[in-house]
Amino acid sequence: MKKIAIGIASVLCLMLTPQMNAQTEKDSGLNFSKLDASPMDLALYRDKEDAPIARVIYSRPQKREREVFGKLVPYGKVWRTGANETTELTLYRNMKVGDKVIQAGTYSLFTIPNEKEWTIILNSSTNTWGAYEYTDVKDEVRITVPVRQAPNTIEALSMAFEEAPGGANLLIGWDNSYVKVPFKNAK
Repeated sequence: MKKIAIGIASVLCLMLTPQMNAQTEKDSGLNFSKLDASPMDLALYRDKEDAPIARVIYSRPQKREREVFGKLVPYGKVWRTGANETTELTLYRNMKVGDKVIQAGTYSLFTIPNEKEWTIILNSSTNTWGAYEYTDVKDEVRITVPVRQAPNTIEALSMAFEEAPGGANLLIGWDNSYVKVPFKNAK
């Protein structure tokens, strides 16, 4: 009988612990926000010696059965390339983008999506929300890259680096398409 009573007491404690913890957080005055619908993420590219070369920090909106490009993200308009804060790219060394050498530093990454190509923009204005404060006066470089068909639907906006001859490509993919943004080592 004693074992049964201990077992029942243990089960009750396990059942009440989450409610007690939630009540304790509420009573302590902690006001943690809910999980963001477009959580922040980052992609980092390192060289063979494990030194950082480039990092991108962005928020990941979800497709959620919506038509993304041309509708949710209009064609021909400047986009923050994600959600919430403007996407930021940090270069840890000078890199060549298109025909221009971009100095090591942090830049906003804007894009202008179109059906067959995207304009990629590195802009010197940082710590901004969305594309509301965007001005082309602060553009460091603009290049155009082709849109590619993704082999599978990409549910959340995703970014990753891949090694490429003489540098790396930043892959930006969402829905049924992606682009490759080439970064070459500056000599």
